[in-house]
Amino acid sequence: MPSSDALDPRVDPRVAAVLAYHERSKHGYARPARSLGYLDWDNQPDPFRRYDGAELVSLLLPAEGGGPSYEQLFHPGSVEPRALDGAAVSEWLYHSLALSAWKRHGTSRWPLRVNPSSGNLHPTEGYLALPAVADLADAPALYHYAPKEHGLERRAVFEAADGESLFEGLPEGCFLVALSSIPWRESWKYGERAWRYCQHDVGHALAALRLSAALLGWRLTTMPDVADENLAQLLGLDRTDDFEPEEPEHPDLLAVVETAPSPTGASVPASWVPGAAATRAARWAGRANRLSAEHVAWSVIDEVGRASARDETTASIARARPAPSAPLPLDESDDVPAARQVLRQRRSAVAMDGRTGMTRQGFFDLLARVLPERSAVPWDALSWPTAIHLGLFVHRVADVPPGLYLLTRDAQALEPLRAAMRSDFDWQRPEGCPEALPLVRLTEADVRSPAESLSCGQEIAAEGVFSLAMLAEHEGTLRRHGASAYRMLYWEAGAIGQVLYVEAEALGLRATGIGCFFDDPVHSTFGLSGRDWQSLYHFTVGGAVDDERLATEPAYPARPG
Repeated sequence: MPSSDALDPRVDPRVAAVLAYHERSKHGYARPARSLGYLDWDNQPDPFRRYDGAELVSLLLPAEGGGPSYEQLFHPGSVEPRALDGAAVSEWLYHSLALSAWKRHGTSRWPLRVNPSSGNLHPTEGYLALPAVADLADAPALYHYAPKEHGLERRAVFEAADGESLFEGLPEGCFLVALSSIPWRESWKYGERAWRYCQHDVGHALAALRLSAALLGWRLTTMPDVADENLAQLLGLDRTDDFEPEEPEHPDLLAVVETAPSPTGASVPASWVPGAAATRAARWAGRANRLSAEHVAWSVIDEVGRASARDETTASIARARPAPSAPLPLDESDDVPAARQVLRQRRSAVAMDGRTGMTRQGFFDLLARVLPERSAVPWDALSWPTAIHLGLFVHRVADVPPGLYLLTRDAQALEPLRAAMRSDFDWQRPEGCPEALPLVRLTEADVRSPAESLSCGQEIAAEGVFSLAMLAEHEGTLRRHGASAYRMLYWEAGAIGQVLYVEAEALGLRATGIGCFFDDPVHSTFGLSGRDWQSLYHFTVGGAVDDERLATEPAYPARPG
């Protein structure tokens, strides 16, 4: 339960509410976070949101193969920008939010997506606000992306009002993308901890959108200072008659996509907000489908959602990110896979083989990709300060002794973490580690057993090449930037996870996110106490074991390209 100072009246009450939720939703060896305790299959939520009565605009499927290399995704300017038209929008969504395959076992059949989700439950919804676009739309409109159909549902048409356009103040060729969450899809299975998983998934989707934008030579920048109320109005989520009351959909984030990006960096003002008059004058269509026949209410999820909402009183957090100071070189060798292939083949491993390893250089290169100082993409999309660092359980890396390691993603975090962690740690750089990679060994040991135990006894955390805990500068971030920063910490963690997913695929490995772990025992393993540092997400990378009982089917059979 929350410690007493979490409810101290001198603390911002919304920060106190978020801290209380975080404590309440922790898993412990003796007390897991509250959930229903079983799966009510009769009420499993429909994984697909549709708006009955809204026109569906079908998107043609992109051609497979060819295109930029995987390496080019991380080097802005290396891909010639595509013009904004229906085909480009289709390809961008196809490599970020679309279905990637169907799986079948007997009479059961379920979809997989390019963007991962906790339990494959997919609480995240995507929306586009587009100007008039060739082969797609003859007027500015808001669309909901329907991944099952690979189509866009036209929810609203925007008309200029008071001489103001929705896109007022944006450079030519820009459009908007927004993400929202339906918490019921996750709480059906995970109960009170589900809100955390919704935010992980937003981070995964954000990074997937940024990587796919890079595939087209576009840039994507988040607008974290837009108030939730304004975003809800833009997306029509405040139209309560259009939704089932037990299945609310909450606005998460808004981003601007530049299809003709400036080579010197994002040209969207950090203070930009959508034209309010045009939003109010929109003409709406469609009503959200019902996802479940019955529901279980988790009031604490509603409470943390309200406490972490962005509003006009919250201090500004948006800021432009500088270009990497020590960028990784562009690998132009012939053995680099195609970007389209890597993005579409991403899968979550369900088991690891306990044998596959990786080279020391491959390990170092993979870790460098998650550093904003080494890689522009996708970190240039996250318009807020870096706050997540990696505590690693290394198992099978050649010439790197097994043990606990620490990777600081911001140099300024090293000394605070060293002061907070155990005094008997080694703090030694591994042999052969590049100077630009801030990786240190904390202790040399066989850490397979603790990795498995801390991740809720899941063997996958011990049987891979390595697993990790994402350690967040937690309470200090909330006190500096307000309760809404709690969501951004999870979005950053999800974005790290997405990069680990695609890096693993590019190396011929596989990865998976681990949302179930014993929070405070993880902190104790690293010598952390209090709420200054908290683990928000676990991850593992290794050699996957495929389930041969499952058949794989195309994502969109019998569809024209």
